[in-house]
Amino acid sequence: MENRNHNFELDNLDTQILSILMEDATIPYTEIAKKLIVSGGTIHVRMKKMHDMGVIRGANLIIDPQKIGYDICAFLGIYLEKGSQYHDAVESLKKVKEIVEMHYCTGAYSIFAKIICRDTTHLREVLNENIQAVKGIQRTETFISLEESIKRQITLS
Repeated sequence: MENRNHNFELDNLDTQILSILMEDATIPYTEIAKKLIVSGGTIHVRMKKMHDMGVIRGANLIIDPQKIGYDICAFLGIYLEKGSQYHDAVESLKKVKEIVEMHYCTGAYSIFAKIICRDTTHLREVLNENIQAVKGIQRTETFISLEESIKRQITLS
């Protein structure tokens, strides 16, 4: 398992590169190089270094779920019968394609998940047929999101 607590030494150039790419991941390395007054090769080497260190974990295409017919975003607080069932429950929940994010957390719930569904009927089906049927899940609590107000990456300083 990767060490998530390790702080990597990033210099000012690394931070500037990341900041530019976090705004627009499609920008060519040559454009970044021009903005930062370095060579394209320097950008390539820095990106490879940060990828190898695990600072960069990939690049994603972001779609708007509503534009493709997924109108419901909900958050689920999942109560497990026993904490020891966590890993097995996660393995089962990974198969539920509507779950787009999941966290092991402190507080009232064992697991907190984000789920995207077409509508409330689809949400009910996923909850009843897929999630609540997972061995070890005692019950769930569902919170429907009415609006996403902020979604951003961490700001680099």
